[in-house]
Amino acid sequence: MNSKQNFKISQVKENSLIIGVDIGSLNHYARAFDWRGLELGKVFKFNNSFEGFNSFLTWINSISEEYNKESSIVGVEPTGHYWFSLREFLYENNIQLVLVNPFHVKQTKEFDDNNQTKNDSKDPSVIAKLVIRGSYSMSHIPQGIYSNLRIADKLRQDVIKNLNSIKNKIKRWISIYFPEFSLIYSSIDSKSGILVLKDTPLPADIVSRGVDNIVEKWRQVKLRAVGKDKAIKLVEAAKNSIGIKNGNDFARLEISLLIDDLEYKQEQLHKITLQIEELCKEIPEIKEIAEIKGVGFLTAVSFVAEIGDIRRFDSPKQIQKYAGLALRENSSGKHKGITRISKRGRRRLRTLLFRVSIPLVGKNKEFSKIYTNYLTRKDNPLKKKQALIAICCKLIRIFYVILSKGIKYDEKKMIEDIEKNLSIAA
Repeated sequence: MNSKQNFKISQVKENSLIIGVDIGSLNHYARAFDWRGLELGKVFKFNNSFEGFNSFLTWINSISEEYNKESSIVGVEPTGHYWFSLREFLYENNIQLVLVNPFHVKQTKEFDDNNQTKNDSKDPSVIAKLVIRGSYSMSHIPQGIYSNLRIADKLRQDVIKNLNSIKNKIKRWISIYFPEFSLIYSSIDSKSGILVLKDTPLPADIVSRGVDNIVEKWRQVKLRAVGKDKAIKLVEAAKNSIGIKNGNDFARLEISLLIDDLEYKQEQLHKITLQIEELCKEIPEIKEIAEIKGVGFLTAVSFVAEIGDIRRFDSPKQIQKYAGLALRENSSGKHKGITRISKRGRRRLRTLLFRVSIPLVGKNKEFSKIYTNYLTRKDNPLKKKQALIAICCKLIRIFYVILSKGIKYDEKKMIEDIEKNLSIAA
């Protein structure tokens, strides 16, 4: 057992009240135990409301007074979002909240009664027993700028997801009613293309409008990158289009509504991005991370939004585990299994790091050298995906130093370290 596990167990003292809570959308169920696992009181049900939270606090205080308990630890499963408000309430009342892995609850619920039953009174007991044995993690509540940044970045990613969905719907519409349009415009974001779809969406509309009128429309909105040649291609394509010609009235309405949605979401994204840029002025290290070739500003923002205040971590290895990039081995006796990453952690952070690792090894010569070394070294050469995971871990170490110590990224020093390590390996 490692020292961190020992520390968690040591937090459960003889004078501690351990409470397991099964979270629901409307009602929560709680059970209280002492440090040996003996139940104190009965199952307590309370509402997901201010009155319910106050009754829960009163229940905790009455049991603590009756059994002479000086501190309380509340354990919950972090499933869904219904526990967020309870977390804030307990934090404001100086009661420690810890998180129990839902997978652990599922695997251990048969220990007490050898029964697969799952209900609102059993789960709180299982959660509390896991807390007693130290099988929990600490709940982290981002504060101040980090809280705002996490919410803003999540909002930005949601808007981008909606934007991509709208673009896919527009592409579908084009493939049905004017498939030749995609041969002329490779990108849906083209301003002149969007203007054509708004003003003359169907091939018949384009033919009816004619080349000169289309060019004149572009000139009215001061689009200078397109001209008569593009308009001629559009009209010729429209004349020979194989697109569906039935239901034209509602086809026009559909594309009009889709473009309205597209422009609205683009405006939302612009507004959110501006506010994120203002927030980041309070964390100058984000700019230092963004200057690493292949990373970019929004990647740096997303990393800090997921991590929060990096000073809460003692080492980069903790962040690696937090992202689910810690290695796990499956070996027994003479059998040595394949080593994989745990995938136990923040999936969004893990995905972010993996996605940035691909352009990083393509654009950044320092990371490209590291990646090539991982693939070609004599001792323990890695496969391509394994090498990318190793790049993710390297990136975490660099980000950790920049954010925790305020040191600027030095590509010359990075190259010197790489060449030094390669010469030692040789």
